[in-house]
Amino acid sequence: MKSSSALNIGIAAVVFGLLGGCGQTGPLYLPKPPAKPAAPAAALPPPPASIPAAQ
Repeated sequence: MKSSSALNIGIAAVVFGLLGGCGQTGPLYLPKPPAKPAAPAAALPPPPASIPAAQ
């Protein structure tokens, strides 16, 4: 019975050690906000009203 307790503790130590190594290393940071569009849609010129037919 004593050896199974030691085995369980050993397995738990290995599992927790492996889980502690997961994740991103280095300093924490906030992601940059998304870039704004180059030109707003309202600033674009309106499309032509109609295309004249070729004769």
